[in-house]
Amino acid sequence: MRAMVVRRYGPPEVFEYSEVPDPQPAAGQVLVRVRAVGVNFADLLQRMGIYPGTPKPPFIPGFEVAGIVEQVSSSTQPAAPDLAPGARVVALAMFSAYAERVAVPAHLVFRLPDDVPFAEAAAIPVNYLTAYHSMFQMGNLQPGDRILIHGAAGGVGIAVVQLARARQLEIFGTAGSSKQDFLRQIGVDHPMDYTREDFQQAVRRIAPDGIEMVMDPIGGKSFAKSCDCLGPTGRLVVYGFSAAAGPEGKRSLWRGVKALAQTPRFHPLVLMRRNISVIGVNLGRMKGREALLRRQLEEIFRMYAAGQVKPVIGKTLPLEQAAEAHRYIHARQNIGKVVLTVV
Repeated sequence: MRAMVVRRYGPPEVFEYSEVPDPQPAAGQVLVRVRAVGVNFADLLQRMGIYPGTPKPPFIPGFEVAGIVEQVSSSTQPAAPDLAPGARVVALAMFSAYAERVAVPAHLVFRLPDDVPFAEAAAIPVNYLTAYHSMFQMGNLQPGDRILIHGAAGGVGIAVVQLARARQLEIFGTAGSSKQDFLRQIGVDHPMDYTREDFQQAVRRIAPDGIEMVMDPIGGKSFAKSCDCLGPTGRLVVYGFSAAAGPEGKRSLWRGVKALAQTPRFHPLVLMRRNISVIGVNLGRMKGREALLRRQLEEIFRMYAAGQVKPVIGKTLPLEQAAEAHRYIHARQNIGKVVLTVV
């Protein structure tokens, strides 16, 4: 099969479109013929070698795919009768998604409703599960609560906005100057241009007593400013660290060290005094909680069918143009999700 292989850590140019052996499903695994791959910022960090748990090169990056079941190991079939060959599925494929085929543990493979196209399906698992799990499982947000979304025009950001609208939350969102009209179109109540105004001051001007949640994938000093937006019972959700990656797509020890040095230390007594929480979310650390993810994804597909959520696909490229997809995201050009297609 063909796959995009990272031969060494580095900028997007390190990708090689190579012939590699087909994966063989081990016990408990399902072989999926990939039709679409969702590109996440975490993939960029994997390629640069700064994402936790990234394998040593050579490796195939990527977390999520949509496709068709080709083979199910004999030990898997009795426990997963709905995953027979020919079934349309989405899957969370750790570090192996940028390929024509991928072997995935059965508990991370989910049936795909017939009315969901593969490209949209590949844009759902990481973004919408991150959003849903953060907001309603860990965050317990209620109608009328207020949420600030950093990168509100990105894949996770749009998922949060759509879920927030469905649950009647008041929405604050940051993005660059060129994306402000888009934020208004998708229903952000308080769009903020982070290049022209201080989001912390803007939030406090509108909500002097603070808000209930901030979704922050940036890191560094942004965590401290986000925390200062919270009022009593507020929750800061940490689900990324993009401050460590520059627009050029190269690994920078200086940038990473600087971002770490600017990251606040959340002392437990301070959290108690302020009556706030800091929540870390990582879908790759859900071992033993797969049934919870399945229930959440089923609810997301129900909301899709009801017209409450729908991925925004900002750019679609063939698998062999993964480097171009990464450059596009590094440049902060994307509105919505970037998807790679596999013929």
